[in-house]
Formats: sequence, structure tokens, C-alpha cells
Amino acid sequence: MTVRFGVDIFLKQAARYSSQRLALVTNQAATTSTYIPTRQALCSAGFNLVKLFSPEHGLEAIGEDGRLMPNGIDTLTGLPIISLYGDKLQPTAEDLADVDAVIVDLPDIGCRFYTYLWTLTYVMQACTLHQKPLILLDRPNPLSGNMELAEGPILDETTCSSFIGRWQLALRHSCTFGELASYWKQQRLPSLNLIVVKTEGWHREAFSRDWQSSFVPTSPAMVNAEAALLYPGLGLLEATNLSEGRGTATPFQLAGAPWLDANQLVQQFNELKLTGMVGRAITFTPQSGKYVSQLCQGIMFHVTEPTHVKPVLSGLLLIKLVYDHQPDQFDWAPYPTHVNPTGKHHLDKLSGIPDSESLFELPIASFKKTLHKLLACEAWIEEIKPYLLY
Repeated sequence: MTVRFGVDIFLKQAARYSSQRLALVTNQAATTSTYIPTRQALCSAGFNLVKLFSPEHGLEAIGEDGRLMPNGIDTLTGLPIISLYGDKLQPTAEDLADVDAVIVDLPDIGCRFYTYLWTLTYVMQACTLHQKPLILLDRPNPLSGNMELAEGPILDETTCSSFIGRWQLALRHSCTFGELASYWKQQRLPSLNLIVVKTEGWHREAFSRDWQSSFVPTSPAMVNAEAALLYPGLGLLEATNLSEGRGTATPFQLAGAPWLDANQLVQQFNELKLTGMVGRAITFTPQSGKYVSQLCQGIMFHVTEPTHVKPVLSGLLLIKLVYDHQPDQFDWAPYPTHVNPTGKHHLDKLSGIPDSESLFELPIASFKKTLHKLLACEAWIEEIKPYLLY
């Protein structure tokens, strides 16, 4: 499958924008289909970039999770970098005063609590407020755009809105940024001058491995396509005292702790017969994150059928197994970040539902029945359908 990203298409429009001063919201993981960094490709094509904005993890996409990122100068282009994960999340009037339009090209992994999406929403709001056109260079969803694979919960904005989920959205949303931006323009920001430059050659059933021979790591712990696919479920482990694999070679592909009965957990997990994945007992020693330098007993997950995996369901059931079978060792944990310094109520913010920890007190049969309702996405699918571009 030959796929061309929005940036590949936009590069041919340099003459149209030759007289405009442009800002670019991007990072090192945003590249052309031939792996040239977007900012380099645009400069080489003759676009007049005057500044860069960077999301969480910084322009180089290597900053530690949740850590404040400073402003700086890009060594590749010499352009000033204004951090949107530092002393502000949204460009100011001063930032945009010498700009005619704002371009956004950010990678995504199709999960609501991955923060680049919410940086996009803040930029959309700034462009609306300061009357600047926003040009969004679209990219495929690496988890596919198959709406049958979308998973809730749907975010409860009233109680759970945060920088890892601002607005009502399914946890695994099965959309592209272009589709979500079009939806939010209509629903929330009707005066925004939005231009979406579509991807070409992608169809909704395709996963990243179908159209990208080599995965570009999008942040320090998002290192391959399998991690991205499992992240909507294993990312929930951030709210527990289980390691999600940060500080190992395979983050978001494993779970563990020094106290975990891994062999029992593997047996119980595989007995669930969840489609598309199996677990295998391992040991590992994280070099950062939870349990630094401690030998952990764990379970590693192997995706056997990407087109059938339900990562959110799998992640929640995994936590429930540990919660039920090792209650004296398992605990909920805060997850402090730059935008949530206390780290409290992290599971609520990740899942999008209030008082989410209480769900795990249910008997397993009731828990599964509740999950079936919470993860259903029929209403979301109907609501987003008019805005799908592919």
C-alpha cells in the first residue's frame, strides 16, 4: 500500500503560500512518507516558516513523560521553538502576531489520552480567537480507522476533563486528526478557518504496518507499532502500582512488579481467550519509571491478530485480575505530571469516567457486564460519521 501523508501533498503547494509567514506545530516524529522531518521538508520546498511550536516531549520527542518542556532553538532549521507544554498550553496573541497562518503536523496513535491531540485543540482555539487560518496536515490512524474497533469509555467532560482528555471522545476513537478537527470545528469552533490536507492512498482498515515499513517512535515510550496498539489498554496501568514497562525496551507491551505472581496471571489472562493477543511470563528490570533497578515478575503481551485486538477491554481485565487475586499487593497510584502535579484521580482522567476505581470492587461477572456497556461506541460512531474523510 502506497500512502502519502498530508505533508507530502502540501509540499506541492509552496507557490500558493510563498508570501505568507507560517508557524508550524510539530515534532521530530512528524515526517514525510520518506522519513524527512516535516519542518525540514517545508523549509527545503520554499515555505516561509518563522517559528515552531512543540507539544509534550518537546520538538525532539525525547522529553520524559509529563515533564515541562522549555522553549529553545531548533538545531535543524535554526527556528525558535515555543513550547506548548511549558508555561502555557496555547499560543498567545504575541506568539501569533507575526504569523499569517498556522500549520499543524503531529503524529498520533489513535488513543484519547495521548496528548498531541489536545495540543491540537488548544491551537484550534488560539487560531479561532486570533483569527488565523489553521492548516492541518492529516495522517492515517496507526490503529486503523475501522469504526468497529473503536472502544470507550466516552469521556465525561463534566468530571474528567484534563490535558489527557479535554472533550467528549471515545478512548480508542478510530479517527484521524483531520476528522476530529472537522468535527470540533462544527461542534465548538464554527468561526475557525480550517483547511485539512488529506492523506492519499490510505483506507480505514489499514494499520500502520500496512502502510509504513518502519514505525517512527512518536515519544520516548512509544517505540513500535505493537506498543501503540496495546497502549489504550496498558496505558491505564499508569494509575496503578504495576509497571507499564517504562524503562525497558518494550514499554506498553508488558506489565509487572516485584511482587506479581506472573505465572498465575498469565494462566488467568490466557484463559479469558481474548481475541488477537496472548500473554507470556517474563522477568525484567526497569531502568526508569516504577521499580527502577528492581527485578520484576511480569507478563508480556503478543499481538497475534491486530485486526481483532480490543486493547481497552484487555487492559481493564488485566487490572481486574491482579486486583482480585493479589489484593494485598495491588494498589492505585497517583501519576504526577506538569499539567496534573498531584497526579490524583489519574484512572478517572485516563478512562474518562468518574469514580472509576469503584468498578473494580464489582464481582467479575458484573464487572464484565459493566465493561460491555462502558466500552460500547455506537453513539460515538453515529456522531462522528458525517465528518469521516476516508
